[in-house]
Amino acid sequence: MVSFVPMSIFREGLLRGRTAFVTGGGSGIGRRMAERFAGHGAAVVLAGRRADKLEEAARAICAAGGTAGIAPLDVRDYAALAAALAKTAADFGPVDILLCGAAGNFPAPVAGMSANGFKAVIDIDLLGTFNTCRAAYEHLRKPGASILAISANHAATPIAAQAHVCAAKAGIELLIKTLAVEWGPEGIRANCITPGPTDDTEGMRRLAPTDEARRRVEGGVPLRRYGTKDELADLALFLCSEAAGYITGSVYCCDGGLSLTRSASLSATA
Repeated sequence: MVSFVPMSIFREGLLRGRTAFVTGGGSGIGRRMAERFAGHGAAVVLAGRRADKLEEAARAICAAGGTAGIAPLDVRDYAALAAALAKTAADFGPVDILLCGAAGNFPAPVAGMSANGFKAVIDIDLLGTFNTCRAAYEHLRKPGASILAISANHAATPIAAQAHVCAAKAGIELLIKTLAVEWGPEGIRANCITPGPTDDTEGMRRLAPTDEARRRVEGGVPLRRYGTKDELADLALFLCSEAAGYITGSVYCCDGGLSLTRSASLSATA
């Protein structure tokens, strides 16, 4: 007989006393993860380009009893990130958790995409992740610090009309694995989450804008449904907590099994 022992992930206040800096924190998946961190006691700073969205998200977190600040910025601007991280540390204490969630996307086949369009997604997703991690390095270099980046199935599966995103996400995953190797000796863990089709997100509204497109996507997912932002937030909470203290350099799929099928059902041209 094997008895069940509850994991520490179910404790309340799992991140109490910690500070999290979240890019892409004003909406979508990034916001839900920030809300989960705040709900478990972390002070969160939401970074992104839209000050109005950041302010609304921060107000909601504070109204729910959490602690939140904002940092309006573009992740392509290294100096702005460095200044925001320094202010975060001054206002809320040393940064312990870094969530790289800023991303850009638009459907376009390679032959119909400009060089500037390709570069824009590479710069927001890949360069933005590098900038955020590099700017945070001096704050994170201590045992218990955690970096979490948001990847996508695009990193391993070619998807029509998504070449720019495929290239960016593949780069992010190897960047994070490299950081796990280089920064691990200083106590910094670095991991990725790969969401599958997720309900109520701008990305899926663009990639599957009709009921027919949604049904096609769901048909390619072994669990036959979209995931939820709450499911992704729970995984992020685990990976950024002490419950995952010996996990680094890993890519966690939260995609209903989509990555197992290597399905092309997310084709933005379908």
